[in-house]
Amino acid sequence: MIAWLASIEGTETGRHVAMGLALFAAISHAIFGALQKGRHDPWLTRGAIDISYSLIALPAALFLVPWPEGRVWLILAGAMVIHVGYKLSQAMAYERGAFTVVYPIVRGTGPLVTVAAAGIVFGEVYSLAQWGGVLMLSGAIFTLAAFNVQQTRIGRRQLVEAVGFAFLTGILVAAYTTYDAYGIRATPNPFTFLAWFFFVDGLIFPWIALAHWRAMEVRPAIAPLMRRGVVGAFIAFASFGSVMLATRLDKVGQAAVLRETSVVFAALIGWLFLKERVGPVRAALVALIALGAVIVEFG
Repeated sequence: MIAWLASIEGTETGRHVAMGLALFAAISHAIFGALQKGRHDPWLTRGAIDISYSLIALPAALFLVPWPEGRVWLILAGAMVIHVGYKLSQAMAYERGAFTVVYPIVRGTGPLVTVAAAGIVFGEVYSLAQWGGVLMLSGAIFTLAAFNVQQTRIGRRQLVEAVGFAFLTGILVAAYTTYDAYGIRATPNPFTFLAWFFFVDGLIFPWIALAHWRAMEVRPAIAPLMRRGVVGAFIAFASFGSVMLATRLDKVGQAAVLRETSVVFAALIGWLFLKERVGPVRAALVALIALGAVIVEFG
C-alpha cells in the first residue's frame, strides 16, 4: 500500500485517487456535522471525540507503523498547537451562533485561504478559471450563511461574535490543512504521521472539556457522551485521514476545495434523512457550490 501510494504521487492516477479521497472526506464531514447538529455542548462533544480517537490510535502508533524520526516530532507538536486553537475557536463559534450560520462561514473561509497559502508554501499554481471556481464556491457558501442569518433570532452582539469566531475558525482550518499537508509529505510513511497525529491531537482538549463539564450546573451523563465520542472518532479518522492523504497525492488547494463540498452533502443529508426543507434559494446556492468545485478540479 505504501509503495503504491508513493508510486502514484503527482501522477494522473494520484490525482484521481486524491479526488476520490477528498470527496469521501467531504461526505464524512457532512455526516459528522449532522451528528453534532448543535444539539450537544460543543466543548463536551469535542472532548469526547478527541479522547476516543487518541486512545484508538495509540495501539496503531505504537505497534503498527514506524515511529516518527527527527523533525517529525516537532511537526507533530506544531500540528497539536494549531488544532487546539482551531477547536477552541470552533467551540466559541458554536457556543454563540447557530450551526447553520457558523458552519458555512467556516467552510467558505477555509478553501479560499488554503488555496492562497498552498501557492506560497508549495508553489501551487492555479488558472484564472480555477480561481473563479474557488470564488464561486466560497461566495456561494458565504451567501448561504447570510441567508441562514436571516432565519435566526439572536442579538447583534452575539451574532457578531459568532461570525468573528467562525471566520477565525476558517482561517485556522486553512492553517492546519496546509501545515498537515507539509507534515504528511515530510514523513516517509504517511500512516506514521496519521497514527501519531491522531494520538497527540487528542491529548489536550479532553482536559479542557473536563474543566468545562465540572463547571456546569447540570452535568450530562458521561456514558452517552462517550458513545457519541467513539462514533465521532471513526468519522474523524475517515474525514481528516482521507483529506490528509489527498494532500500528499495531489494539490493541497484542490483537496481543500473538494472537501468543502461537505456543505452540499450536508444539505442532501438534511433533505433526505432529517426531512429539512431546502427551498429554491438554498438549492441554487448548493448547486453553485458544487459547480465551483467542479471548475477548480477540471478548470
